[in-house]
Amino acid sequence: MIVLDASVLIAHLDQHDALHAAAQERLRTAVKQRRRFSTSTITLAEVLVDPTRSGALRAARAALSALSVAELPLPHGAAEQLAALRAETGLKLPDCCVLLAAEEANGGVLTFDERLARAAAERGLSA
Repeated sequence: MIVLDASVLIAHLDQHDALHAAAQERLRTAVKQRRRFSTSTITLAEVLVDPTRSGALRAARAALSALSVAELPLPHGAAEQLAALRAETGLKLPDCCVLLAAEEANGGVLTFDERLARAAAERGLSA
């Protein structure tokens, strides 16, 4: 299971994003390896803000559906777990949601954010 960060999903959805080609390549590689994709509810909400503003929500949902991105809800007790992750890593709360989702799914994190990637690697959560 690969838990996708907002940076990858936003780049995938926006062909004008500087990281669009890199996102496409990483996602294609994972699909060829028959890896499954997921993202936290909080990450999904973050990704859908711009498409909602621009009237492209339906297209964004279709693109995520084409990748079969599963939404991972916050688990019971998430507040304490997220607080601990934030205290330990110094990451912003949305990034902690990605780490928690990866831990819960026994998956790896795919991100373009260097700090998040480093924290994921330190926890054995690299994609």
